Amino acid sequence: MTLLESATPSARVPAGPQATYGDVLRMPYAARLLAGTIIGRLPCGTAPLAILLSTRSLGLAVSAALAALYLLSSAVGGPLIGRLVDRYGQTAPFSAAAALSSAALLALVPGSHHLTYAAAAVAVAGGAKPPLEAGLRAILGSDHVMPSPQHRRTALSLDAASQELIYVLGPLLVAAITLTSSSSWALLATALLGSAGTALVVTARPSRTWTAEHRTPDWLGPLRSSRLAVLYAAMVGVGVPMGAITPLAAQSGDALDAPWLAGALPAALSLGALIGGLLYGARLWAGAASLHLLVLTVAFALSWLPMTLAATPATVLTAAALPGLLMAPLLSAGFTVVAELAPHGTATEAQALLVAALDVGCAAGAAGAGLLPGASLLAAGAGLGALVLVAAHRHLRIADGLPPAPARSTSGGVR
Repeated sequence: MTLLESATPSARVPAGPQATYGDVLRMPYAARLLAGTIIGRLPCGTAPLAILLSTRSLGLAVSAALAALYLLSSAVGGPLIGRLVDRYGQTAPFSAAAALSSAALLALVPGSHHLTYAAAAVAVAGGAKPPLEAGLRAILGSDHVMPSPQHRRTALSLDAASQELIYVLGPLLVAAITLTSSSSWALLATALLGSAGTALVVTARPSRTWTAEHRTPDWLGPLRSSRLAVLYAAMVGVGVPMGAITPLAAQSGDALDAPWLAGALPAALSLGALIGGLLYGARLWAGAASLHLLVLTVAFALSWLPMTLAATPATVLTAAALPGLLMAPLLSAGFTVVAELAPHGTATEAQALLVAALDVGCAAGAAGAGLLPGASLLAAGAGLGALVLVAAHRHLRIADGLPPAPARSTSGGVR
């Protein structure tokens, strides 16, 4: 027995024709669930900036810390809410969490000038933010909506690519609302979008009827799988450059006398991810998902190296788009591996822990951006994640690159 428990590979899924994005979106409720999740998750792209702008009177360092607090509290609350979902279904936990998170954002409006009050409101808003993406992947990774493994794989790839819209549209929306009215209205819009998207999801039949497999409750949940624990550790490293890119973009804007890079650089990364994710999901790639994850993570780490050489705004933007092309495929492979390895009855919590690991990495990257010189942090963080996967790949292998059904519906599905 090695440090990681040995694994028996799952049965290989029979080969079949590749499902297209059109095939996926034509499945009942698929487009509604995807749209609702994107809308409900817009606070991931709007809230940190809205919090930063609305608490400026407390000082830049404090407002930045409050934005980071939102991410960290979400990393803690997401898996806990996911555990409730795996036990009680999606409707009640997601609805209550969305209501509490939105109320906390609204409460921040009159209390943004008081540090203790603002910190409490931000912590509640982030901690109660419903992990809609984990709920969607639990549904898409089962046969509840998608009729075949090919459909499930394409659906997970489409989800990984489309979530980049959140990080392109979210900051732009906050900036537009703040310029035309105020940051308080940006917080209001964030709260309304989160609630509206959640309502669109939880009122859809697949969400209302989704149930996880029964399991004996335990504290560790998905973490009792040491292979998943290793995967989450690697994803913390992957998240570091995702969090560091925003403060480093501002530094690049100052150094190159191009302040517009502060917004354009993260947007270039996200747009690259959107394109890369759509290309990755458009065809069926040979090999196991764990092998895809390993190759993509190593390539993702290496792709940050050109950023250390970029010396003009044009080359900086081009260098940022390169890792973007690999980011969404990497996350798609990660979702698939988590779906394969998640212990029975932990589908939502397992996916929420993956997001939490990325959030922890993002927070570490944002905090460390001022400590390490230039763009070195970008490659270093992703490189650590790649080293973890290289060391543990033999134990993470699964039999096929197509996701099985980690949480099957007991309600008959909605074909």
